[in-house]
Amino acid sequence: MFLPKYPDSPTPPPTHTHSPTGPAPVRRSALPAVSVSTGAVVAVLTGGLVLTALLAAVAVSAISVAIAAVVLRSLLREHNRR
Repeated sequence: MFLPKYPDSPTPPPTHTHSPTGPAPVRRSALPAVSVSTGAVVAVLTGGLVLTALLAAVAVSAISVAIAAVVLRSLLREHNRR
């Protein structure tokens, strides 16, 4: 009852009937050629370097402030216990 029923003579798969007449046409890129000057590349690299340095400075400052807050809290706690 639950077994699949297969056809007695399976049909063969369709075959490719036409053959290519010649070499395939060469497709040209639809995108325009982009020329980038060296000044633009230098400006982008310099900007990235400056932003990375600023991010590192902000991270170091945040860590320093956090450490100073922990030290001050422990000093004030010790002062209040006396």
